[in-house]
Amino acid sequence: MMNRLFRKKGGFTLIELMIVVAIIGILAAIAIPNFIRFQAKSKQSEAKTNLKAIFTAQKSYFGEKDKYSSDFTVIGFDPEPANRYSYGLAAGCSSAVDATPTGRVAAKTGCIGQDKAKFTTAPPAANALSALGVQPSLAACPSCFFSANAIGNVDNDAAGDVWGITASPTGETLALNCGIDTTKIAAGEPGNAYNDVSCE
Repeated sequence: MMNRLFRKKGGFTLIELMIVVAIIGILAAIAIPNFIRFQAKSKQSEAKTNLKAIFTAQKSYFGEKDKYSSDFTVIGFDPEPANRYSYGLAAGCSSAVDATPTGRVAAKTGCIGQDKAKFTTAPPAANALSALGVQPSLAACPSCFFSANAIGNVDNDAAGDVWGITASPTGETLALNCGIDTTKIAAGEPGNAYNDVSCE
């Protein structure tokens, strides 16, 4: 009877626990980078969607007026508040502004900054990357076209994620070669000139 009381009850040994911890560590080492990549891709979808919206708005405006505009308010583009990216139809756009009507005044000059209330610090090199990646531009008719860009920070480091779209029939050559699209983007398709996640 006494032997039954002192008999070993089922449990885990230290070695078994260490093996489980090692397996969990290996799985985490594989899963966490993949999770970060997928999370960044979902954040980048904002830029792609809004650049397509800018392209559609510009094409609609061109259908009515036979010209493109560098004024976001004229073409009717106004992203929802809490936008992570700054959008530019003109060079030298400010990177972070308040998401209020007074903060969106620069939209008339072709600049919509990221929502400062939610994303307080913009990528420091955003304007430099803009000039090297996809330069916003507006060509007068008869050879009309426009180029727009989106710059944002998807992983909270010093670099900026740079996207662009153009209506140029020959596309646009990218000066930055560290994106999903390394050399050229076609007309009407958002292209990535600098990928904030994979270019570090």
